[in-house]
Amino acid sequence: MYFDFGAQPAQTNYNLLTATVTPRPIAWVTTRSSTGVLNAAPYSFFNVMGHQPPTVALGMMRHASGSLKDTAANILETGEFVVNLVPESLVQQMNQTCADYPSDVNELEQAGLVALPARHVKAPLIKGSPVSLECVALTSLVTGPHQTVVIGRVLAAHIDDALVLDAEQGFVNTPALGLISRMHGGGWYARSTDLFQVARPVEPQMTVGQGS
Repeated sequence: MYFDFGAQPAQTNYNLLTATVTPRPIAWVTTRSSTGVLNAAPYSFFNVMGHQPPTVALGMMRHASGSLKDTAANILETGEFVVNLVPESLVQQMNQTCADYPSDVNELEQAGLVALPARHVKAPLIKGSPVSLECVALTSLVTGPHQTVVIGRVLAAHIDDALVLDAEQGFVNTPALGLISRMHGGGWYARSTDLFQVARPVEPQMTVGQGS
């Protein structure tokens, strides 16, 4: 079936994208406002965009009124944020931070979370997250009246010591991270436990004169 995204409601587009582009990693983004209020919110329109330099992208929706949500407002104001990846053990706390609290409310406190200091940015790490990425905003792009995309540079990563296999080479025990990802609508998530491996193909060696 053919779907013309320019000729159907935005909610239909959302339903189609979130039901088919799965699983999606979750960026549990922490920020600090210019007045010092901490904020935490999960975003599944997120991924790594490259490693030279290390880069991430966040798709951030606005309120129905068009005003920025707290996370986006804080990033655009301060240029700093931390991406905390979500383990299954913190899924309830992560879900609690989805609530639409007033901008002067600390979502981490509301969810019973402990904030830890970062080294390069004022935004905090979330205790219990096995991976936290300290980031600064490189640029932002308004892609529509209700959304903004933020491109950030990763300055540093904090990874649970017990999950690092080889620090020099950057090898991590990925399955042991216990991360969850976002699936389709209605609060569905996926565990990263059912894995399989496929070897990359070897480039065929051409014999001199072959094909002549």
